[in-house]
Amino acid sequence: MRETADVVVVGGGVVGSSSALHLRQRLPGARVVVAERDPTYARASSRLATGGIRQQYGSALNVAMARHSVEFYRRFDELTRAAGHASRAWFRQRGYLFLADAAGAGALERRFQAQRASGARVERWTRAQVAAHVPGLETGDIELGVFGPEDGYLDPREVLTGLRALAQSAGAEYVHGAVVEVERSGGRVCGVRMETARGERSVAAPVVVNAAGAYAAAVGSAAGLSLPITPVRQHLFRLQLHEPLPSRIPMIFDPDGTHWRLDDPRAPGDPQRLVIGRSREDEPAGENFECDHGRLEGEMLPVLARRYPAARVHSVAEAWAGLYEMTPDQNGILGEHPALPGFIVAAGFSGHGLMLAPATGLAVAELAADGRCSTFPIAPLAADRFQRGELFTDGAWI
Repeated sequence: MRETADVVVVGGGVVGSSSALHLRQRLPGARVVVAERDPTYARASSRLATGGIRQQYGSALNVAMARHSVEFYRRFDELTRAAGHASRAWFRQRGYLFLADAAGAGALERRFQAQRASGARVERWTRAQVAAHVPGLETGDIELGVFGPEDGYLDPREVLTGLRALAQSAGAEYVHGAVVEVERSGGRVCGVRMETARGERSVAAPVVVNAAGAYAAAVGSAAGLSLPITPVRQHLFRLQLHEPLPSRIPMIFDPDGTHWRLDDPRAPGDPQRLVIGRSREDEPAGENFECDHGRLEGEMLPVLARRYPAARVHSVAEAWAGLYEMTPDQNGILGEHPALPGFIVAAGFSGHGLMLAPATGLAVAELAADGRCSTFPIAPLAADRFQRGELFTDGAWI
């Protein structure tokens, strides 16, 4: 017999697990099935992320969603402990600091004003204030900094496992399977067909959530839809230092986009490290996980040595590449697809999936339960905005 569910979530990463958790909280009697093609999450974007969490966006919508998520992550370890899973996501709210030289000062000033108007808690720092707050930082060419005191960073792997544990504790069921078809009947979604290790499995459901991250376009194709979501490689490196830093630094963004954060020792005797990365807008699209060490040597380390000479690099402790799920306007797609009732898209967050996952899960649950999202005005993130030529611009993508 064909099994039935109330909702099938495709993708068990942070967005999918957050959606499953909020669905079970909103619809406690509903059967929520999460289809995850790789339960090891070896290539999951959320597992391979930097771990930065910020509310410094340029639109009121993204700020509202980010502020919700900041509060959720502040309580995350407490929530998982209450559910019987002892996570240590360890959200360190040491802030996000964006720096601007003369060439970028005007743009960062405009971003600051837009963020304040949108409700973000941000501070405008002078060169002297930047130098005072971050000892050892080279500020001779810095015109201003924008600091978010409630922002910070956490362990993305702990968030991934913790969110899944929360969803399962709430009653969501996880299935190891790859969705190969999103089924239709009468012009709307009626279920999915997936391939599992035990063969084909079919689940009837009136609601299907596409939370497949960098693979969301393939899930859209399985539903007969075209979604403009493209995987793009991003590099990260964990650096061993010669000696501890002079202060507990915020997440720092150099004017050229290179960014780094502290990676605190987890146990006595563990070394202090840095995680460093830099996005490139000319990175070729595609599912590429090969890590190019030349990017570190040629692009990132020279910037770190010039901007923050206090961080004396001893060696590379770890290097990896993950995927951003990019859309044409570098913002997520969130909402029921207008061409297929019952098919909710929650993907394409262009490097911000981990940051916005708690708010996204809430939005998905409201859509499934009530037919609309009442907490956030998500209409600008509609899937058909690209065909309508109504791109959603935020101005704070990094």
